[in-house]
Amino acid sequence: MKVSVVVCTYSMDRYGPFSEAVESVLAQTHGDLEVVLVVDGNDDVFERVREDFGDEENVVLHCNDENQGISYSRTKGAELASGDVVAFIDDDATAEEEWVARLVKVYEETDAIAVGGDVVPDWQTEKPDFFPAEFYWLVGCVELGFAEDGEEVRNTYGSNISYRREQFLEVGGYDPNTGRKGDKHLQAHEAPVGIRLREEYGRGMVFTRDARVHHKLFDYRGEFGWLVFRSFWQGYSKRVMDLLYPDAEDNKSSYLRQLLTRFVPKRVKNLARSPSLVRLQQLVAIFVFTAAVGLGYVYAMATPDLVEKANS
Repeated sequence: MKVSVVVCTYSMDRYGPFSEAVESVLAQTHGDLEVVLVVDGNDDVFERVREDFGDEENVVLHCNDENQGISYSRTKGAELASGDVVAFIDDDATAEEEWVARLVKVYEETDAIAVGGDVVPDWQTEKPDFFPAEFYWLVGCVELGFAEDGEEVRNTYGSNISYRREQFLEVGGYDPNTGRKGDKHLQAHEAPVGIRLREEYGRGMVFTRDARVHHKLFDYRGEFGWLVFRSFWQGYSKRVMDLLYPDAEDNKSSYLRQLLTRFVPKRVKNLARSPSLVRLQQLVAIFVFTAAVGLGYVYAMATPDLVEKANS
């Protein structure tokens, strides 16, 4: 099974981590591999990419004419790819050597239409004491209670996600109006693809813990203010998704129920049995982040023409 791995980047400031991401993909043990590198409208970065990776075998290079955002770039990479499967990894992550091989194993054993793997936090600074494991999804990592190994989910996180290429493109790929683009904060560009795959083919994505990547978390991702800001826009994005896909499975509502009925009571009990400042900080952070998500959702409800604004 041929696999095409797409890695996108856009800024010289991210070139170091991007280069490490590409090297980790080139080091994969899976033999039938293609690497597609997409630069999002930055000629200087593209020239550097061409110098460093242009002579590598089975590497495809592309530069967008202008900045189009991560969703457009990833879909463009899939269009340029020739693999049976197209896999995506962020430009600030690194893959373990067996990553692709373990994704392929799931495709071959289950005839899956899409497979996603584990995303492990790789703190580039000291992990803040207040950060709760239940909220790793805020920084693009798999959180506590995400899914069981082998479970079918709507989607995994964008740093470790793959699809059968033909079906991915058949449902339209990633919506270019979602995902990172300039100062736009609309999140969750993976969710619409998962929803459309289920609508079209009746199947979701298989989650496997064995296929693992490590996501770099830089200083700013450990800042309390940034995390609250991120939570707010996650809530805003959730409202957009509800409007666009009102009948879709609601993963976040299931997560919220699990958070409030399982994880928070357990944390309260542990805090009562063995009080500590760290436990208190993490419990407070859970309530603050959850409130920020709710505030973002309510703000979006009060925004006229929300979908048109999100698409502008």
